[in-house]
Amino acid sequence: MNYRHAFHAGGFADCMKHALLVWLLRALARKETPVFVLDTHAGAGRYDLASGPAERTGEWRDGIGRLMQAPPEVLADYVGLVSGLGLYPGSPALIRALLRPDDRLACCELHPEDYADLRALFARDRQVAVHARNGWEALGALLPPPAAVARRGLVLIDPPFERPDEFARLAAGVGTANARFATGVLAAWYPIKHRAPVRAFHDAIRESGLRDVVAAELWLREPTDPGRLNGCGLLVVNPPYRFEAEAAPILDALLARLGREEPGAGTALLRLADE
Repeated sequence: MNYRHAFHAGGFADCMKHALLVWLLRALARKETPVFVLDTHAGAGRYDLASGPAERTGEWRDGIGRLMQAPPEVLADYVGLVSGLGLYPGSPALIRALLRPDDRLACCELHPEDYADLRALFARDRQVAVHARNGWEALGALLPPPAAVARRGLVLIDPPFERPDEFARLAAGVGTANARFATGVLAAWYPIKHRAPVRAFHDAIRESGLRDVVAAELWLREPTDPGRLNGCGLLVVNPPYRFEAEAAPILDALLARLGREEPGAGTALLRLADE
C-alpha cells in the first residue's frame, strides 16, 4: 500500500522491464487471435518526470533520460512509444498503446491515489478494466480469462518488494498464474541487490516443475551490496519464439547506454527450465 511506482519511474530497472515487455507484446501480436493482458501491480499508468516523486529521486535521468537521444536500433520501438505517449508511460499505458481492437487489459492497483489516477486514465475505455485489488489475489480471481475474451495472453507481475518474503510470494504467484493460464506468457520482475536471494528464487522455480522458463538479467555493478539496487531481472515463462535470441541485444544495448563501466556489470539470459 505504501509503495509508489512514481519514485522509480524511468529508472534503469523500469527501462529494462518495459523494453522487454514491448518485445513480448509485439511477439504476441504476430498471431491474429486476441490476447488478454493482466498487469498485477499497475501503478498510476503514467508519470510526470519533471515534478513530484520522480523529480525528487531523479532516477529517470540515468534511465530513460539517457535513452531518449538517438536510441540504439534495438531500443527504438520502446523509446518511440515513450516519446509518442506524452507523460512517461508506465506498463499499463505501454500495454494499452499496443492493444489491437479485440485485445483486452486488466490492471490492478491498491494504492488509493494511484488507483484513482489509473481509473481516470482509462475512463470509458472498453478495452481496459481497472481493479482496486490485491495483485496476488488477482492471479487466482482473474485467470484464466473467459474463453470469449482470449485464449492467449500475458501476465505481468511487478511487485514492490517491500516485504522480506517477496521472492517466495513471487515464486508462488508465478506457479498460480501458470496453473490457471497455461497458454499465457508470464513475465515477473525482480530486483538484484545481492546474489543469494536471486539464487534461492531461481532454485525455487527450477524445483516447482514449471517448464520453459528463462531469466533475463541486467546488472550495472557487481551485485554484492544488499542495500542497493544493483540490477534487475525479468523471469519469463512460455517465452515467445526467439525471445532469447532477440532479448540478448536489447539487454546489451541497455547496459551500453545505461551502465557506467563499473566492475562486475553485465547481462545474462539463463534458461531455468526447458520446454
